[in-house]
Parts: sequence; C-alpha cells; structure tokens
Amino acid sequence: MKKASIIISFYNRVDQLQLILAALERQTFPDFEVIISDDGSNEEAVNELEEIIKQSDLSIKHVWHPDNGFNKTKILNKSILKADSDYIIFIDGDCVPAIHFIEDHIKYAKENRVVVGRRVELSDQLSKKISENYIQSSAFENLWLQALINSFDGDTRKAEAGFRISNRWLNEKLGSNKKGILGCNFSLSKAILMNINGFDERYIHPGVGEDTEIRARLQNGGYEIFKPKYALIQFHLWHKKQSRGGEKENLKLLQETVDNQYIKTPYGIKS
Repeated sequence: MKKASIIISFYNRVDQLQLILAALERQTFPDFEVIISDDGSNEEAVNELEEIIKQSDLSIKHVWHPDNGFNKTKILNKSILKADSDYIIFIDGDCVPAIHFIEDHIKYAKENRVVVGRRVELSDQLSKKISENYIQSSAFENLWLQALINSFDGDTRKAEAGFRISNRWLNEKLGSNKKGILGCNFSLSKAILMNINGFDERYIHPGVGEDTEIRARLQNGGYEIFKPKYALIQFHLWHKKQSRGGEKENLKLLQETVDNQYIKTPYGIKS
C-alpha cells in the first residue's frame, strides 16, 4: 500500500496534466499513487491519457464518468473510494506541485487534522514558459523566484506563497488554524473523509462553495484545519476565470450545511 493517494481533478486539459505528472515524477517523497479524477473528458483526451498512463513510471489510476456538466464533487467521491492509501491529497488539474509538495503534506499530517497548502498564481506569460523539460530541469526549483520577479512587472499574484522553509517547528509555530480550505491543495486521512461522507454532490456549478462547504462540516466535526506558514507549495497555471453564474445556488446549499450543522452530508459518498 502506498503512503498517500494524490487525487487530481481533471477535465480535458491533457497538456496541463502532463506538467503535473512531470512534477510528480520529481517529488522528494516517492511513496504515492496518482488518481486522475476525470469529470467527463472527451474521447480524444481519454485516449491520450491512456497512452500517458502506459508510458509513465508513476502508479496511476483513471477514474472517469460521462460528461453531464460540472460534477466535480461526484467524481471526487468516486475517486476517494478508489484510493488504496489511508491518506489523500487533493490537487486541481491546473496546479503544478513543487518538488517537496507531497513530502510536506505527509510531514504535517496528524490524526484528526486537515492540512492546507499554498498556491502561487502564475501570469499567462510565465505559465507559457512552463514545459515538461523545464520541470525536469533544476530551474523548476527556483520557479518561486521567477514568480516573485514577475510579480513586480507582470501579472503573477501571491508569489510570496512560493517561498519554502523546511523547518517543521517554525512552520508549526507560525502556521494558522484560521484559514479556509484551498480546494486545490489540501490533505486529510481517508477515514476522516468517510466519517463526513465525502463531498456534497449537489454542487453542479463551479467557482464557489464546494470547498467552503466541506470546511464547514470538518469544523463542525471538531477536526483541526491547519495551514503551515512556508510549505506545501504549488503553482497555478493561468487560465480565463470560470463563470460564477451558479454562485447563488451554491451559497444556498452552503447555508443549509451551516443551518443544520452538518458533519456528515446526506448527499455524499453514501446517500
């Protein structure tokens, strides 16, 4: 059994997924499996993906369901059930993990704790420079510095989130329990996920709510949500913002969780 399962939310963007897999091949902590949580990618993308999986040295599972609109939480729940490890790390298909990413998630894991990471939001200009060859080179380890420079004369945001300190004591001391969950960068035990019944599958609009909702239930259940100060880094590749047309509907669902003090959602893995 692998020490961790990395669940990647994915939809059609094979080019971005290849960058993520290249970064996972460079991880300082190698004992993990990859689960591609595919919310209905088209046949062409699926065929490409099957070839990539065959050629990769990583242990990869592909969990897919037909495209029926935005059903990210449903496919995530299916992916959780496919995980062989007792510890699960969630990332999005447009976020490239730094080389110490999995090591840091494992380092700060504790019983009854949810670990939340950091994300540098790369500009369009800098995102276009990220290639598999770049990730496989030593230059990738200094991407945070390029991001910092680009933040002064470009559109990169939150470049400071790319700065890593390996000292565990310092990160625990300066870390925060006041931050929310970053849906593209958090981890917890599979046992906790089963205790809260996974994600609420009623969220059928992107942009807001599904990660805030699970955070509310975790807090209701008394679980610690912890964000180390200088660790768990990933780099978000630029793309156009998604529509938030379903924001009001999502917020109504969130309010239901708040009003009912849900810990275990009635609309999750087992409904």
